[in-house]
Amino acid sequence: MAKPSSELIKALLSPTAVISKDLSPEVVDRVLIFLSNVGAAKPIPDHCNTKGFFSDVITAVLKPLTVSPGHITCLLTVKPAVANFYGSLHGGALAAVAEAISIACAKTVLGDDKEFFLGEQSMSYLSAAPVDAEVIANAQVVRSGRNLTVISIDFKLKKTQKLVYTARATFYNMPVSKL
Repeated sequence: MAKPSSELIKALLSPTAVISKDLSPEVVDRVLIFLSNVGAAKPIPDHCNTKGFFSDVITAVLKPLTVSPGHITCLLTVKPAVANFYGSLHGGALAAVAEAISIACAKTVLGDDKEFFLGEQSMSYLSAAPVDAEVIANAQVVRSGRNLTVISIDFKLKKTQKLVYTARATFYNMPVSKL
């Protein structure tokens, strides 16, 4: 098995980590150095390790602009808290934003009394939205029936109208109809 060369890199590995013999030590070092640089294995700061912290960060970057039956438009501001190592919107943060907007959009046609759950979500990362960019998220119901509701979201840079991300979410309505 290839072994990382430095103690710092070894500290990243879990005690049960297995590294393929097919990788050279140089490749392993490069990969583990990258993971170290992006913050892998760092402890979560105490002020962040609270219930709802992530949800608070995600909802803080969103502002609803329009709400109508089957349609929601929101302004997403890319703040440093939701940026990745490269200085653009983090893919995981985008997925969380898409989930929140999709749920809100589904509620415009299903109502508060209807229970549903996210069964599937897909994301297409077409370009990047840099820190401080404003992104317009336009969500609409594609289909809403007895058993499921499908939401589509386009994310465009406000300044240029460039399409940077797309998302699609499928919600299953409860209780599931008996066939």
